[in-house]
Amino acid sequence: MIRNPASTPRRRVAVTGIGLVTPVGNDVATTWEALLEGRSGADTISLFDASGFSTRIAAEVKKFANVLVVDRRLLKFTNRSHRFALEAAEQAMRDAGIRPTPDDAHRWGCAVGAGMMTADFDDLHETHAYAAAAGELDVDLLLSDRPANDPLVFCRGQSAAGLALLTRRFGIHGYATSVHTACASGGQALGTALKAIRRGRVDRVLAGGFDSMISPVGIGGFCLLSALSPDNDTPQRASRPFDATRNGFLLGEGAGFVVLEEWESARARGARIYAELAGDGNSLSSYRITDSPPDGDGPIQAMRQALADAGAAAADIDYINAHGTSTGMNDRSESAAIRAVFGTETDRIAVSSTKSTMGHLIAAAGAVEGVVCALAIDRGAIPVNANLVERDPECNLNLVADVSRRGRLRMTLSNSFGFGGSNSCIVMRRPEAVDGRSGAGS
Repeated sequence: MIRNPASTPRRRVAVTGIGLVTPVGNDVATTWEALLEGRSGADTISLFDASGFSTRIAAEVKKFANVLVVDRRLLKFTNRSHRFALEAAEQAMRDAGIRPTPDDAHRWGCAVGAGMMTADFDDLHETHAYAAAAGELDVDLLLSDRPANDPLVFCRGQSAAGLALLTRRFGIHGYATSVHTACASGGQALGTALKAIRRGRVDRVLAGGFDSMISPVGIGGFCLLSALSPDNDTPQRASRPFDATRNGFLLGEGAGFVVLEEWESARARGARIYAELAGDGNSLSSYRITDSPPDGDGPIQAMRQALADAGAAAADIDYINAHGTSTGMNDRSESAAIRAVFGTETDRIAVSSTKSTMGHLIAAAGAVEGVVCALAIDRGAIPVNANLVERDPECNLNLVADVSRRGRLRMTLSNSFGFGGSNSCIVMRRPEAVDGRSGAGS
């Protein structure tokens, strides 16, 4: 039964399980250690021959294998990013110590941020080699090549394939949605899950994001946009958000997932709570497909909405995980937006972009960085903004340079700004600030 939010106190949402597969670690512990040390996951691309591209570096997930999810009947339907998702989601479920049962599966939801590319490059390459062998595309051959006649290719190429795999794996029968808003996808998936629990549609949600665009199509497209750093000889220095010498982002891949639960039920079962997912804000810049507005207008709206949704003020935020892509336009726009929203508090609030070590995970970025914000609260540490040597004076923020910082964090904010103008911001709150407070109001 869907509860009437007008007649009941607003439900709070707890983060009780986390899982990560990233370019700097195939689990939470390894990833977190690398982020605190500022250890880069960048290197020369190994997944394909990138010698003909202007950018030949990326942040790949390394030595990956599905060690927790080994069901071959399920894995045969997956592509690379799906396998990341299944492993990170399984980590989160095990960490939370709870999973759907036949009695409550309909009260579980699943919300995922999924990648923009659904077809494997190898399948596209095979089709091209077969149907255009004579130099021109023969449309009559398109329906007779192997990918066209392999139902598994069709199944794993669906935009909702990852969502279907996850709900099947975990037996989730309630609310389910797949979000496709480019770089904002993962953050918006967490925000969507937050709202589903608040509205009483479900009591628990598996939420996150996954992506892998390190292929000739992905690298080629971003190269055509001049969006990627061409620093092929120094890959670990290539991603340098807010540095005056930055020249593009580093493409990454991976997955991040959380288990979200209604607060009182999580406390009642004795769950470990990393943080409260307290606020969600979204806007659309409608400026350019690939750029943020110079004045930060769209991000400003999203950050203000997230703070208001959490019942928070600028003075409550101690750390911002910046979108921080290492492109000239984004970093300046985001800096202007943070200044506009936080005013005199800006110089106090610590800021770092973990894309400096992991690269840009596109649809997975917001979810992974949301996990980072929960971990920062739980562990009292702020990851370093790596490779910051020559600060851009137009990005005048309290950047965490050189070494990570330690300290008690009350609230954190994570920014995700996507191609097409989608802006997503989520706020996390320290658990002690929630317990003992009324669920009404903010």
